[in-house]
Amino acid sequence: MIYYYELALLKSPLNALTYQSDKKIEVGSKVQVKLARRKILTPAVVIKVVEKPSFKCVDISQIDIEFYDDKMLQTAKFISSYYICSLGEALSLYVPFKSSTKQTEISSYTGDSEIELSVKQQELFKFTQDNKTSLLFASTGSGKTEIYIKAIEDILKQKKQAVMLMPEISLTPQMQIRLEKVFGDTVAIWHSKVTKKKKQMILEGLASGEIKLLAGARSSLFLPYFNLGLIIVDEEHDESYKADNKPRINVKDLSLYLGKKFDIQVILGSATPSLSSYIKVPYIRNKETFFDTVKSISYDESPLGLNENILAKIEQTIAKDEQVIVFLPTRANFKYQICSDCGKSQECPFCSVSLSLHKNMKALKCHYCNYTQAISEKCPSCETGLIKNFRLGTAEVQLVLQDYFHDKTVEKFDRDTIKTDKDLRSLLKKFNENKIDILVGTQMLSKGHDYHNVTLAVVLGIDSVLNMTSYKSREKALSLALQIAGRSGRKGKGEVLVQTKNKDFFQNYLEKNNYEEFLNEELECRTALYPPYVRLARVVFSHQNAFLAQEQLNKYVNIFSNLNNSVELIGFGESGIFKIANKYRYELLLRSSDTKALLNILHSIDCAIASIDMDTLF
Repeated sequence: MIYYYELALLKSPLNALTYQSDKKIEVGSKVQVKLARRKILTPAVVIKVVEKPSFKCVDISQIDIEFYDDKMLQTAKFISSYYICSLGEALSLYVPFKSSTKQTEISSYTGDSEIELSVKQQELFKFTQDNKTSLLFASTGSGKTEIYIKAIEDILKQKKQAVMLMPEISLTPQMQIRLEKVFGDTVAIWHSKVTKKKKQMILEGLASGEIKLLAGARSSLFLPYFNLGLIIVDEEHDESYKADNKPRINVKDLSLYLGKKFDIQVILGSATPSLSSYIKVPYIRNKETFFDTVKSISYDESPLGLNENILAKIEQTIAKDEQVIVFLPTRANFKYQICSDCGKSQECPFCSVSLSLHKNMKALKCHYCNYTQAISEKCPSCETGLIKNFRLGTAEVQLVLQDYFHDKTVEKFDRDTIKTDKDLRSLLKKFNENKIDILVGTQMLSKGHDYHNVTLAVVLGIDSVLNMTSYKSREKALSLALQIAGRSGRKGKGEVLVQTKNKDFFQNYLEKNNYEEFLNEELECRTALYPPYVRLARVVFSHQNAFLAQEQLNKYVNIFSNLNNSVELIGFGESGIFKIANKYRYELLLRSSDTKALLNILHSIDCAIASIDMDTLF
């Protein structure tokens, strides 16, 4: 007897194809098939048993020993529909089960962390237990990790598994030590730097039920769990939870979907939560910190870069055998046009976002409404300052500091330096052993590390974040400043020095540590225009032939301009970075408060060179 199956080709943008086999194959099974003239077999997943089609089918070449369970298939279908990708691309996110693996009953956890929660922490823990989905809106150093551990213990005792998501590998060494101290061999760490051999051991432990807790990067969510009962998303505001490549999922949002769909407890945590979580998820606020800390914040309004004032502050700190961190936002490595006097960038007259510098056009441009103007020599805000391009990176700052403090140790902490898990552990160990006096880094510095001997945090280039061409620029800038401020004075006294021309903005919220007030004010500004009140989708057309890319853009601009529905075309034109990997890029931006209508429009795009980003963070 011949059976016919619809297959999703893994990692392929192609729609499902029909194949045949003389064997009965379960839905969810991984198979290998021949595709066109390819010499090697293509992996695929059986997604449906179908009737004999009118056309001739090719045989399934091989049946593998792996399968995707019903939860994986259901979630992949949602990802395919919501994030506009093929089912095969969505399923490629997952590590499948082994067919030889039987449903394992997770043994009950019998350990005891012996962690004693404070009265406030007990209140926060109870809140997470009373709400299936919750947000811990807790200040840096307030003891969120202890609450996470208690929640994990509670789930493991119910014979369920837990996953703790973290935004970057920079969190894992410290967190691994804390988790292993409590959960021993039942915890495993998972991220891109873990070796293939180690990953195989982890998957075997997960299958046998020995590993009950996974902690790591966003890919940790897509492992083969038998009975997942808890998802923790630490630093939930972090944009690295949003994938850069197709499928452009947001793992935090997907965690909330999984929680609701499959009755899984979800805990989000952050000192600076995103606006969407703040208004959509039940939250509890905690401003208390674990250690008594006295923190002073000062400002330097001079042009971007190291100056005598900043160098003097650093010198005073390291003279006391205390450590310093110097922070530059990643974006500060790119060129921005900022006024030398008032620190403002030029804003679009039609949108509350900064204009972007297009050097090839010798123009400033708005990526939301396509407004374009000539580059000004003088600042239109203060009419006295000169508009200057700034470029400042960690390497340059390290050189200046090493030259000035030639008898001290200055190290870099960024993606160029930290390439492996070993690099990360080695550098953090040196710093925590006081073998490094000054640590210069990017956003990796802000990721939840406990630097107990850091008493000065210097923040450079924050104005470039505040003036980004994004509706989230204020949120990103203040969140970053607060996160960095939280690294100084973890025990005892600490000082934060912020170099900015926008002192009033940071002073209002930073010194009061009143991020909640900012969120409420920001919500008023975004009503009916920006997320979380509407959804934004970005469509990028890229090709080596600029004319062809622009032609496709114009085609869809014409289509979307004539739509008479709730989806609005709010901007189009060249992408901010016009050429990447020898491809020219044009884009358009769509906005709607009607999710279904927006998705229908996005699914109607039939263009091989189009890349769609639903819920874009642009």
